[in-house]
Amino acid sequence: MQYYGHKISKTARVFSKKLNNVLSPMGLYSSQWGILMCLHYRSTLTQVQISNYLDVEAPTITRTLTRLEEMGWVIRAEGEDKRERYVSLSPQAQAKFPEWLDAAIQLEKAALRDIPEEDLATFNRILQKMNDNLNNLQLAESESEQDSPIS
Repeated sequence: MQYYGHKISKTARVFSKKLNNVLSPMGLYSSQWGILMCLHYRSTLTQVQISNYLDVEAPTITRTLTRLEEMGWVIRAEGEDKRERYVSLSPQAQAKFPEWLDAAIQLEKAALRDIPEEDLATFNRILQKMNDNLNNLQLAESESEQDSPIS
């Protein structure tokens, strides 16, 4: 039997470690990069939206955002509801983003070297299907918990 989840997790750890090696001289780490990239492409988001998009627990996102705010890379503002915080990239982060993106792209190119485009297309379809299956599994688990007499 193949352990695909283990292989994906192992590859993700290696990629994150290498990304940290590339980004840390620029003052960033892969967990921070994920948030900055999310904000760059999705504009202003709430902390909850970032947490949901990255599938990372809210307290972890809050800690990382606090650090990014201290570094001057993000701006947080209160929403209409005092519990809601909107987050966006600072002008300094917007100016640095192309440099960070280029470093990440160079690493990705190195990781994908000698992999044919058709294999990458298949890989993307498979990852999407795995994500869909896992997200549907979560929904099925939530629904069965709601139906449970114990809840």
